Amino acid sequence: MGFGGSRNACDLAAERDRVACLFAIEGEAHAEGHALIAGVDEVGRGCVAGPVYAGAVVFEGPLALPGLDDSKALLPEVREALAIRIHGAARGAAVGAATAAEIDAIGIVAATFLAMRRALESVRASGILPTLVLVDAFRIPGLDVPQRAFVRGDSRIAAIAAASIVAKVARDARMNELDRRFPVYGFGSHKGYATPEHLSALRRHGPCPEHRLTFDRVVARRGAAKAA
Repeated sequence: MGFGGSRNACDLAAERDRVACLFAIEGEAHAEGHALIAGVDEVGRGCVAGPVYAGAVVFEGPLALPGLDDSKALLPEVREALAIRIHGAARGAAVGAATAAEIDAIGIVAATFLAMRRALESVRASGILPTLVLVDAFRIPGLDVPQRAFVRGDSRIAAIAAASIVAKVARDARMNELDRRFPVYGFGSHKGYATPEHLSALRRHGPCPEHRLTFDRVVARRGAAKAA
């Protein structure tokens, strides 16, 4: 084997070890007696348009999923390929969402937790009943199962990373649909985040029904559009 082959083999081994480490916390919970552990994460909380999404993923044990990581660290094509593998390999995987109207009605924090509960409810509706929930950053109010929150959980825990991926891929697909319905805003490129392109379109055209009308940046551009 030449030097290039040796380096590639080392890279593959290092990636296997990295992914195996992502399952360590779940392994500890399995050892405590939790057979089914769900990881939960959200995407789209910081946007000014579109729904907030959450994913819930249940793995039965460690899996070989090269590339598994926080969705924000992955290229779109890698996320999409991993989402397919996650849905095929996981014991359960689902997404939940809260609409822009719901966000305006109850606030982004409550709407984010609503999306998370909906993702978990979808997993449970399929007959998979987690006995422990691992969630990124904050505990979810109103759950009837034990849960543990982890700072930067999406880069430390396999099921949370997987949840971030399936949620991100589902939300991106939804924003691409909205791009076709409302092409003047460029949803397909910025996915609802407050980019200069997006804010400029808001200033020119005002908001559409998918904008979060209670968000300050939308309120400001809404007023500018009316004045024009």
